[in-house]
Amino acid sequence: MRRRSLLTAALAAPLATAGAVGALQSPAQAAAWYTEDDWGKWTDGAYTVNNHVWGSGAGAQSIWANSYSNWGVWADHPNTGGVKSYPHVSYQLGRDVWNMGSVSANTNVTVPTGSNLAYCTTYDVWGNGHDYEIMIWTQYHGAVGPIGSYVTDVSLGGQNWAFYQGSNGSNAVYSFLARNHSTDTWVDITAHAQWLVANGRMPRVTIGEIAFGFEITSSVGGRNFNLNSYGLWT
Repeated sequence: MRRRSLLTAALAAPLATAGAVGALQSPAQAAAWYTEDDWGKWTDGAYTVNNHVWGSGAGAQSIWANSYSNWGVWADHPNTGGVKSYPHVSYQLGRDVWNMGSVSANTNVTVPTGSNLAYCTTYDVWGNGHDYEIMIWTQYHGAVGPIGSYVTDVSLGGQNWAFYQGSNGSNAVYSFLARNHSTDTWVDITAHAQWLVANGRMPRVTIGEIAFGFEITSSVGGRNFNLNSYGLWT
């Protein structure tokens, strides 16, 4: 999957930072799968868990999984700006945006806090291959920000989002940033994709890959990111 550099500029509008924290899960040594390979991947049914260390100057990262819905990452990336990795779980939908049905997801994650730490927890939804990228940030920490410029606030799926639009030079990027951060979330993916088309922001596309994971910019000293549970309803 082609990725892009995450800007570290401050957000154009202030966003809330409160959120609950889930329970820690199984350690790596007890997992069904484990790897330190930057591009390691593991298939569980229709889902693929990916380590995906791709950014310039990345440090060490390992990933373990018991299933597509229960996995975790240990990452030690320097605080040098720019995204270092996007460990994630992916699913291929392959439906026209107007006929994609009711696609939604719920997640519970455990994430670190503190200094020298920068990341976002995000869905990454792709249209027409990798021509159009929809990012849905459920929470984030540190010096991270979306590509493009702030456009407006929008209410989708009963939640409020700050919407940004831009390009990374290879593809259009549409970012929805949660106004109320949470580590235990439900997201209406169909609502986000169809809002873009209905408002002339994105053409009618085929929604392909739906991913969820942690986009990590800095995790100095080694930090743990866990996906405790994940349900994707298609």
